[in-house]
Amino acid sequence: MSDRLLGALTRRRASLLLLAVVLCLPPFYLDAFWLRIGLFSLAAAIGATGLALLSGTAGQLSLGHAFFLAVGAYGYTWLAGEPGPGLPPALAALLAVLLAGAAGGLFSPVAARVKGIYLGIATLALVFLGHHVLLTADSVTGGFNGRSVPPLTLGGFTFAESDPELTVLGVPFGAEERLWFLGLALFAFTWFTARGLLRSRPGRALAALRDSETAAAVMGVDVARHRSAAFVVSSMYAGLAGVLLALAFRRVVPDYFSLALSVDYLAMIVIGGLGSVAGATAGAVFVTALPLLMTRYADQLPLVTAPGSTEGAVGPTEAARYLYGAAIVLVLLYAPDGLHGLARRVQGRVRRHRSRTPAPETVVPSPPQPAARPKEHTP
Repeated sequence: MSDRLLGALTRRRASLLLLAVVLCLPPFYLDAFWLRIGLFSLAAAIGATGLALLSGTAGQLSLGHAFFLAVGAYGYTWLAGEPGPGLPPALAALLAVLLAGAAGGLFSPVAARVKGIYLGIATLALVFLGHHVLLTADSVTGGFNGRSVPPLTLGGFTFAESDPELTVLGVPFGAEERLWFLGLALFAFTWFTARGLLRSRPGRALAALRDSETAAAVMGVDVARHRSAAFVVSSMYAGLAGVLLALAFRRVVPDYFSLALSVDYLAMIVIGGLGSVAGATAGAVFVTALPLLMTRYADQLPLVTAPGSTEGAVGPTEAARYLYGAAIVLVLLYAPDGLHGLARRVQGRVRRHRSRTPAPETVVPSPPQPAARPKEHTP
């Protein structure tokens, strides 16, 4: 291994370690509002990563991501709650993720045979079907009013407000502080598994499917099997995001898991960059945090009214949708590969500029020359 490669790996590990330390600091300095935004962004990043694998890498359009989020959220709530089996919360969370994967597996035969806009329309039916089930299955979902979410417990530690109170370095750790570290752990798991999948042989096969199905089939890729597998994996990531969302909200209601949520997730991966885990994360933070911030500071923004106001102006949620709709248009026009591609191009230009900048020359002083003696005449 060359010294340059070893140095690059060392810098990368140091950067990851520094990032991990920085991400562990917010519970000690930020209040519950900012931690809530971070939790919702982490959950959205997990779900957007799964959709990026499906739509960005495998090239399959899906408008039914909200359905699998609902399966994960309501699956955990019912499995761990009453009425319900009352399973241990950790086991219920795991089974909820597997349940979302099973739902994706049941739909995977359709995903294996249909593609493009036709698959998008087919997955759109899942959202309306799921919303109808959530409203009518009162014994499981609680109907229109939803259900309270049981707190997650691991080894006697509860990720919620509980007695006795937990204090770390003089900072009281409530539900948001405890869930923050759970969200970080789940997001780290999603990040490394998704990047490992993209760099593996199945990930390269999915990329080949996106570019050309005919060429992928000629190279020996089982098109139907890989399409089905991508849909199942994406559904499991969505189920995991649904579990974290349910824990962060503490109550799940059917109206949250609507078509608008699926459109939001499509906006996340388009703004961030299709097929990129880092891009999906950036897009998820942007789309999730923007309406919450605009709601918080609505009274200080022009043309935006506070929620519940009777004035004929734009609400913070609608204004946020207008803004990231404009962001989608700008990305499609000037940066088709999203924020991740834009960041890589800027980084590449900076590196090329550094390599072209000549190093300052060091002037070495010449040794002193002996004084010239006058020429002697020969007699």
